[in-house]
Amino acid sequence: MPLDLYNTLTRRKERFEPLRPDHVGMYVCGPTVYDTAHIGNARPVVVFDLLFRLLSRLYPAVTYVRNITDVDDKIIDRARDSGEPIDALTARTTDLFHADMDALNALRPTIEPRATQHIGQMIALIATLIERGNAYAAEGHVLFSVPSMPSYGQLSRRSLEDMIAGARVEVAPYKRDASDFVLWKPSTPDQPGWDSPWGRGRPGWHIECSAMAKEHLGATFDIHGGGLDLIFPHHENEIAQSCCANGTDRLARTWVHNGFVTVEGEKMSKSLGNFFTVHDLLDEFPGEAIRLTLLSAHYRQPLDFTREGIRQAKGTLDRWYQALRGEPAAMPGELPFDVLAALEDDLNSPLAIAHLHELATAVNKAKSDAEKAAAKGALLAAGRQLGLLQQDPEAWFRWPPTGGAEGLSDTDVEQLIADRKAARAAKNFAEADRIRKELADKGIVLEDGPQGTSWKRG
Repeated sequence: MPLDLYNTLTRRKERFEPLRPDHVGMYVCGPTVYDTAHIGNARPVVVFDLLFRLLSRLYPAVTYVRNITDVDDKIIDRARDSGEPIDALTARTTDLFHADMDALNALRPTIEPRATQHIGQMIALIATLIERGNAYAAEGHVLFSVPSMPSYGQLSRRSLEDMIAGARVEVAPYKRDASDFVLWKPSTPDQPGWDSPWGRGRPGWHIECSAMAKEHLGATFDIHGGGLDLIFPHHENEIAQSCCANGTDRLARTWVHNGFVTVEGEKMSKSLGNFFTVHDLLDEFPGEAIRLTLLSAHYRQPLDFTREGIRQAKGTLDRWYQALRGEPAAMPGELPFDVLAALEDDLNSPLAIAHLHELATAVNKAKSDAEKAAAKGALLAAGRQLGLLQQDPEAWFRWPPTGGAEGLSDTDVEQLIADRKAARAAKNFAEADRIRKELADKGIVLEDGPQGTSWKRG
């Protein structure tokens, strides 16, 4: 089946046809690196990782660009408040972001440009906008003239008056129009800054993505992604800057946006005590369980994120990994048609997950080794297409490998199992039962079978 994606620009599901039949270009807005990523930040990473995996299956080449914003007022404020140098802050939080997203089985993008490495491209883009009459310099600032672009608002489909009313528009005497937005702003001596024709300063947020997208994908490309909250003003302003500077009528042919994340039915907020960072959640749950939770709702729908939801996802993964356990060994087979068809229908991950449940049932009902091997291969291929079932089943059931603060390490468990085996061989069944109970009290479940004793953390 061909790939269909919902295009925010046209407000309908469309057949995806890339500009080049053998190469897809996708740009996704990445993190502003000043703090640990929360679960709302993780959703677009997982959603567009799912799309990247699908595109990579369907097309010979995919260039996935996800930027890092490493110059921003939030970064400057955090560095000032904490006393940590900006370079150290952005390096540390970038490393944390990578580690947390790796734990969610998110593939690294093809290219990960940093804003501070593209200042020259931003200055050139701004100069072109001034030359074309779409931007103007005023009091050390450069602003985009929104009235100079008659089609402004095509993505959000709101009137200019509505957009001004709904946005936190900075009131400034140097603006020609209230809707105009900053492309370049002056920097004080203690702030990061670069020399430019308009004085020492730094870029506005929106121009950063326009410059990096053009540098790595060209003036027009196939897919631009991000969260719903970026439609206005960020993506609207990206379109304005890029189209006016490049003389094109489109920046991206298809715009893909994921829905919001709530927690226990409420907006995530530190004041409400429902603010979940991925880093903290990874101390409680395996990354795959968090990933499955994020894929449990269709990407365009709201997702209510709860700890109970992660526990249920962990239980689902336990069942799937249990199906892959034992002989014959699980080897990836062909991706089942139903799973591929679900993903090709606007990334319908809930339907794909439903098919994985069916595949696990097929493994458990298999009557011969050949039938079981084929079913395991289908389940493993399906899981891996969703970025799941990436581990050896035995390793999965031993999470966390340290056993937690008061638990047993893997080495401790293996030693006790060996002691139990020796006790049984000596017909000391009371000691064997005592060891089994000790393990059970520590959350270790033993499963005796023809190949010996396997175990998992309960």
